[in-house]
Amino acid sequence: MSENIEGQQMPEVGQAPRVARSASSQPLIGADQVQAHEGASSASGGVKVREKRRGGAPRARRMSLSLTRIDAWSAAKVAFMLSIAGGIIQIVAVALLWGMLNVVGVFDQVTQIVSSTGLDAGGFDLTNVFSLGTVLSATTIFSIVEVVLITVLVVILTLLYNVVSTLVGGIHVTLGDD
Repeated sequence: MSENIEGQQMPEVGQAPRVARSASSQPLIGADQVQAHEGASSASGGVKVREKRRGGAPRARRMSLSLTRIDAWSAAKVAFMLSIAGGIIQIVAVALLWGMLNVVGVFDQVTQIVSSTGLDAGGFDLTNVFSLGTVLSATTIFSIVEVVLITVLVVILTLLYNVVSTLVGGIHVTLGDD
């Protein structure tokens, strides 16, 4: 192999050039372009010459695929990790909301309203009932239950999709190269 000016390796004069192939093992460039490339590289002494495409803009490739099966274990892992992230976001959001309500004084105002109406028979204090620890504990327990439920539901839905997909052939998707 010899190198051209840009440092790329070029095939020797007697060797066949490397041809890029698509997934269907069809050459991406035609045989006439390979021969033109060989002639250009040998005529220019190993210097790579770029050729312009005859058709102008390249054509977009399209591929039709079918989603016929989803691995249940893979879906369970993804659902578990996403629901853990959702649970953490939920706990942080509740903590921030509680802090904001406490700074604004909502808990004190509700306690004053309840005591002014005469319903304060046992020394009602909303701050003690809804303390930060109590609220975060309840939110954490709710988030843990939520993680388990979401993971189980995703696995069940994945298995149902696999059963239905064997009957109807799955979801057909067309991918395009823009």
